[in-house]
Amino acid sequence: MTIRPILIAGDPRLTTPAVTVTVFGGELAAFVDDLYETNTAAHGAGLAANQVGDQRSVFVYDLIDDGRRFRGHVVNPKLETSVRPETMPDPEDLEGCLSVPGEHYPTGRAEWARVTGVDVENQPISVEGTGYLARCLQHETDHLAGHLYLDRLIGRNRRAARKMIKQRLWTEPENVWVPGSDKDPFGW
Repeated sequence: MTIRPILIAGDPRLTTPAVTVTVFGGELAAFVDDLYETNTAAHGAGLAANQVGDQRSVFVYDLIDDGRRFRGHVVNPKLETSVRPETMPDPEDLEGCLSVPGEHYPTGRAEWARVTGVDVENQPISVEGTGYLARCLQHETDHLAGHLYLDRLIGRNRRAARKMIKQRLWTEPENVWVPGSDKDPFGW
């Protein structure tokens, strides 16, 4: 398994929609193992393929929600949610992203989500949950649609994020960080 560099906001590969996976088996399974390894090294809850520069439609997740561990992967995911809030989120309802290292912003998400797709052997998968798991499923499918969570910010949170991106010079491609090698931007 290989820990892969994670792209940082500003790289156009993060805003390019993923490509449907049509080839299954060993190479895809090895790539999913790399995603797990990278996500673990980064202390993430999930990681989408395009965050490491691969345009295939696949993500992994590994998180604890309400004392329960949820771990898996989904290839070619389709998302269904309850109603998404459109008002200013609770300031304590923070979300982060491995491609926006070290930052957290209040982000409104649907309370319930279900993702359907297939696994690395092209077998059907369905994952659903509430709370943190639902947030993660929405976040990772957004990545594969070419959206960062920053795109969902509103009002002063959106303005603060835009200012932060300019201050950090995250306006150019090829910015990356390598979990386990570079200083951990989240302070884990």
